[in-house]
Amino acid sequence: MTIKLVSDSTCDLPQSMLAEHHINIVPVNIQFGAETYYENVSIFPDTFYRKVIDEGIFPQTSQPSVGQFTEMYLSLAGQPDPIISVHISSRLSGTYQSAILAARQVADKVTVHVIDSKASSGGLGWMMVEAAELIRQGKSAAEITAMLEAKREKISIFLMLDNLKFARMSGRINRLAALLGSALNLKPVIGLHNGALKAGDRVRSAKAGMRRIIELTQAQVQGSPVKICVLHALAPENAQRLFDIAGQSLNVKDSFITDVAISIAVHFGPGTFGLVTYSAE
Repeated sequence: MTIKLVSDSTCDLPQSMLAEHHINIVPVNIQFGAETYYENVSIFPDTFYRKVIDEGIFPQTSQPSVGQFTEMYLSLAGQPDPIISVHISSRLSGTYQSAILAARQVADKVTVHVIDSKASSGGLGWMMVEAAELIRQGKSAAEITAMLEAKREKISIFLMLDNLKFARMSGRINRLAALLGSALNLKPVIGLHNGALKAGDRVRSAKAGMRRIIELTQAQVQGSPVKICVLHALAPENAQRLFDIAGQSLNVKDSFITDVAISIAVHFGPGTFGLVTYSAE
């Protein structure tokens, strides 16, 4: 029996890791006015940022449709081989719900175990890597589901936004917070708690933001071994600095740096960078 893996395009794994672990991706929809694109299928970061930065067009995102998931699941169906489908937090997107509905529609052809990661980006990415490793160990779909649902509680994600413009336009951060941040020229540090975004501290510089991200992460992981992901939106130098600091400050067992998915970047804007930890215990 070969268990198949499915995620969505907010799963911030480098392409090489997606291929290595045979992870199938259903793209998030990116909408510029009347034009709809599929993330990393019909629109890529260079075009996305050109439209946003150079042309000043603000896009919207929407979760993959039930039909997109149904098509993916049927393409992988091979009874009795089940599918494990892990997705961005249900408190951030309707993607999980689309996957649930699609799984019900194809239940007579293939069994799909749908998991709410309660995370996104590198947290979701590391969950998929672990799922692949557990498949290679011969674990059943039910065992893998239980293990991932236990592990998701220990994921930490902290980000620093360069400004609150994009968060305000997308509605991710309330307008009062956006106006306050802009007036004081402060950069917000936000975290993911119980699957939802929570605005936290404000800092005056990227250096201070890195320091605060490390402090918050250390408080959460308590010295335990972790896998990390440093993500960024057009901020490679800051990402590399944070990556180096994290390597010195945390008990890191594995790591990578990646561009944040454009379906995430649209809500936080260029200049965003952050740190994700995933338990390596």
